[in-house]
Amino acid sequence: MTVDRARVAAAVGELLAAIGDDPTRQGLAETPRRVAEAYADYFSGVGVDAAEQLADSTSLEGETGELVLVRGIELRSICEHHLLPFMGTAHVAYLPGERIVGLGRIPAVVDTVASRPQIQERLTDEIADALVRGLAPRGVLVVVEATHGCVTARGARQVRSSTVTMASRGVLAEPVERAEIMALIGESR
Repeated sequence: MTVDRARVAAAVGELLAAIGDDPTRQGLAETPRRVAEAYADYFSGVGVDAAEQLADSTSLEGETGELVLVRGIELRSICEHHLLPFMGTAHVAYLPGERIVGLGRIPAVVDTVASRPQIQERLTDEIADALVRGLAPRGVLVVVEATHGCVTARGARQVRSSTVTMASRGVLAEPVERAEIMALIGESR
């Protein structure tokens, strides 16, 4: 699915007029087009199955493999409640089953899921679910920490706060199994 840039630009022009500004004035004349281009990037994951990013996985041919942890994956998304950005870091771990994937594919999954109107709780779950669908691992753990524009720039205005969410699947849903991974994630700070 592609973003309809013309419709977005028209809507932004109408929004600027609705807040009482002149969308044709010099400083705003290109804003509708710029926002439409930005939205095409921000929402490029709409309608895309993030598990497709894992299609080029490789068989371990009987090997089980140890833990794979990719920590410090930067992400940005747009909160579906206020259309304001939230930005943060994802840490993604999985215990391979029969398949592994190139390490660059994990950030691609995160980016695909983040590139749609989103809430952090669902984003975390969707990353974990995409890994389960795409790799059939023995376990998955996803931890996301983010700051939200709707909390920092409006309303509560808590500029130093962050939100942490976690999703676990398979054997990594057990607290004892998660503990070592959480320690490894903590070492990245």
